[in-house]
Amino acid sequence: MGTQAPAVTRLESSLTSGKHSPSISTLKKYAEALGCRLEIKLVANN
Repeated sequence: MGTQAPAVTRLESSLTSGKHSPSISTLKKYAEALGCRLEIKLVANN
């Protein structure tokens, strides 16, 4: 996968704790490691 387990653990912890906001680049790498792609969308509040 190319991503070390401790790095994945740190990312998952930061996402759930709200203490750190990972960069878009980091999220893209995480998505690619999972076989996914990153999508960022703005959705109107109607």
